[in-house]
Amino acid sequence: MPEPLIPLQEGEMSFTAIRAQGAGGQNVNKVSSAVHLRFDIHASSLPEEVKERLLGLRDQRITDEGVVVIKAQTQRSQEQNRVDAIARLQALVDSAAKAATPRKPTRPTRASQRRRLQGKAARSEVKQLRGRVSDE
Repeated sequence: MPEPLIPLQEGEMSFTAIRAQGAGGQNVNKVSSAVHLRFDIHASSLPEEVKERLLGLRDQRITDEGVVVIKAQTQRSQEQNRVDAIARLQALVDSAAKAATPRKPTRPTRASQRRRLQGKAARSEVKQLRGRVSDE
């Protein structure tokens, strides 16, 4: 696993044990092995620009209040699911820690403009030929 860009503190996370869904036989019905991880972005010790980028993400795991909720239930043990949830949160924070490179606007080449117009003319001709056939 690569070194995290911004290490997270476990004290800022809250965990809730819940029952996992899906297949698993009696183990699923008896044991609360799935984990809900909750991480409040506003109350965290993350740098302000990272907080803004996280809150700006269009991710369904981030609530309107700015709380990240991650559900981990792929492993059989609660501790493994806890580690998985922390790793997924770390990946989310690391993705927001890297600033997006600004796009440099470029102009299309003359040849690409010519190809585009030729394609449009060809499509126009095809569509013109779809009209009604006259007797003249």
